[in-house]
Amino acid sequence: MNVFNEKNRTNSTLEFNGSVEQLLQHLNINSETVLVTRNNEILTEDELLSNDDTIEILSVVSGG
Repeated sequence: MNVFNEKNRTNSTLEFNGSVEQLLQHLNINSETVLVTRNNEILTEDELLSNDDTIEILSVVSGG
């Protein structure tokens, strides 16, 4: 799987099959602070990922 992390501006390749939630836990990323996309579509935490996927982890910015 190819993973782009916007916060760190890093690209990495890893072997992973599982849910978005499991991937974020594996990477020690708080799921409430990011959006995960595949093919420009936002994924839910229960969406399944495979080694063939290219995903982006995008930071969520909020303010008031």
